[in-house]
Amino acid sequence: MTWTFTSDLAAYRTAAGPAVAARPVPNTLLLSVADALERRGLHAFGPGAPVFGWWTNPDGAVSGALVCTPPHPLQLGALPEEAVRALGDALTAEPLLAGLRGINARRPDAEALAQAWGRSTVIAEEQRLYRLAGLVAPQPSPDGRARVATEADLALLVEWLEAFHAEVGIPAGSSEAQVRDRLSYGGLLLWEDGGAPVSLASFSRPVGSTSRVGPVFTPARFRGRGYAAGVTHAVSEAAYAAGAAEVVLFTDLANPTSNGVYLRLGYRPVEDRARIVPA
Repeated sequence: MTWTFTSDLAAYRTAAGPAVAARPVPNTLLLSVADALERRGLHAFGPGAPVFGWWTNPDGAVSGALVCTPPHPLQLGALPEEAVRALGDALTAEPLLAGLRGINARRPDAEALAQAWGRSTVIAEEQRLYRLAGLVAPQPSPDGRARVATEADLALLVEWLEAFHAEVGIPAGSSEAQVRDRLSYGGLLLWEDGGAPVSLASFSRPVGSTSRVGPVFTPARFRGRGYAAGVTHAVSEAAYAAGAAEVVLFTDLANPTSNGVYLRLGYRPVEDRARIVPA
């Protein structure tokens, strides 16, 4: 049993791609990140070189993987317990992981790795992964309607997505190139009321039959009117229409309002995750 680490995207996709795709819901981030790197280049998420890894069982089968796109945290998918233990040793021994700024993993795995990392850490965010079990329209329906965003909305979209990233503490806000990529497949929706945008939601390209909703953002001055529920319902329908068989999303567990909205729309919990960073 062993971990293999590399900066070679093609080698990662060849070795780990089938295992990652076999569990598309818990591996949603790994699928969409690798897809974006292949389409937009290795620096799609930042100037640092990405790192990839996969866990091989004694029988030679791959049963788990990870990816890191600096400055973002190390992203872990579904992993067997023995792979998490071995990764704890690799955090301090593997040169490709030397510049690690954080770890995003299932809550038990994140806690185990925090102890093995050999440095003081804090939980920066606790998340819950949901999958859509059956879409339910919001009641009452908010005023307004959804529409697909276009190039004419670019400046507003960049502004709102940067505000979202700042609010949740995610590094490296959305560039125009990232926004244009989402616009290219109709992946950004705006909710309008009175002819003016009041909320937005996005979905990732369906990869491995799965699409992920997010970000969902409503500026503070427009909150409390149900717009987020309306645009999330619309973007969930759009993800299905784009070919997704599974629609998932992540929420911040510190935000009971958004968690309640998603439950009412038909999303159901899959697993809890934690993002840990050096203290």
